[in-house]
Amino acid sequence: MADTPERFRVHESGAYFHGTKADLKAGDYLSPGYRSNYRPEHISNYIYMTKVLDGAVLAAEMAVGEGPPRVYIVQPTGSVEDDPNVTDKKFPGNPTHSYRSAEPVRVVEEMTDWVGHSPEYLSRFREGLEKLRQTGTAVLYD
Repeated sequence: MADTPERFRVHESGAYFHGTKADLKAGDYLSPGYRSNYRPEHISNYIYMTKVLDGAVLAAEMAVGEGPPRVYIVQPTGSVEDDPNVTDKKFPGNPTHSYRSAEPVRVVEEMTDWVGHSPEYLSRFREGLEKLRQTGTAVLYD
């Protein structure tokens, strides 16, 4: 759709993307049960992915850890469900095309043709997340 904001536009490939700072290779698997990319004190029960490239880019940029942000095309090995963190709990339906799986996902390849967000945008995004944490409304459905 021409009027769909970029942050909600499904990539023309229809692929699932995962944003992180981890240095992975094709054939690697991402599995639940490890520290969250965003809350290192939390062990994640799911692997999160999106069909929106811009969402994966933002996830990679927001991830904690060393190294550059990376975006991977991933292939689920099992069932996939809507991510309640950005769907019915916060937005009606699934406009961000965000998903999660309790089963591993396989890295297909690294996506290198993307443009990052401005430092100002990332700063505002981090400030917004910090406000949610301070008010106790940064709920994680995991």
